[in-house]
Amino acid sequence: MSKMFEFIKRNKFSRKVYFTLRSVNDFFKFKPILYFKQIIWFFKSIHTLNKIENKNFSKFEYYPCLSDNISYTPLDPTYFFQDSWAARKIFELKPEHHFDIGSSATTIGILSQFVPITMIDIRPIKLEIPNLYFIEGSILDLPFDNNSINSLSSLCVIEHIGLGRYGDPIDAFGSEKAIEEIKRVIKPGGVVIISLPIDNNNKVYFNAHRAFTREYVLNLFMNFSLMEEKYHYGNHLYDYYDKEKGFGTGLYMFRKLES
Repeated sequence: MSKMFEFIKRNKFSRKVYFTLRSVNDFFKFKPILYFKQIIWFFKSIHTLNKIENKNFSKFEYYPCLSDNISYTPLDPTYFFQDSWAARKIFELKPEHHFDIGSSATTIGILSQFVPITMIDIRPIKLEIPNLYFIEGSILDLPFDNNSINSLSSLCVIEHIGLGRYGDPIDAFGSEKAIEEIKRVIKPGGVVIISLPIDNNNKVYFNAHRAFTREYVLNLFMNFSLMEEKYHYGNHLYDYYDKEKGFGTGLYMFRKLES
């Protein structure tokens, strides 16, 4: 299996076929043989439970959960590493008020219980908790004055802008425009925490996301100092960018230089 994935990784045509077929699989996930096995397991489990009488629970209803009986904890390494890293940076900075654009609402909701956060997203959040404030808006047109924000994050967002995946207009320079807008609203001395895909070349993985080289990211953040960088490849987090490792995720913390 690993040899097959290595071949797919090296061959451009094979990659196109693989990811196209994988997108089809997202719409047709029903696996009848596996489902049948899990249903058998489900009813065997009911039989075992019914043997053990517990009079404290007199009501019994079916609520099958058939996909959780696995031997590992399912985690997305990208979000695990980037969200943990960004949380640590925000805790260290201890801003009076933090702003976030489009990151995981779950992560930002947790962080808001330690520092007040205003979140900006094109998709409204329907839930409310103390210290979390929401503004409906676009990263391409942030509703803030120039040089007005001291602490801002945007995790796994910039790379999507302009590819239409989330209903936004197609724009070949969407990511660059998003970064310019972030730079506009940050105060001199203010901090930006971002993550985005990195690769050995600037690439478009249409319509999922773009990927960037380290050199290009640093060039886009001219007039900012790089305070920290981390790189996620596979199941590990590294302190350095490695072109040979190919696709990964870059985590960056920048400070806007005083003018």
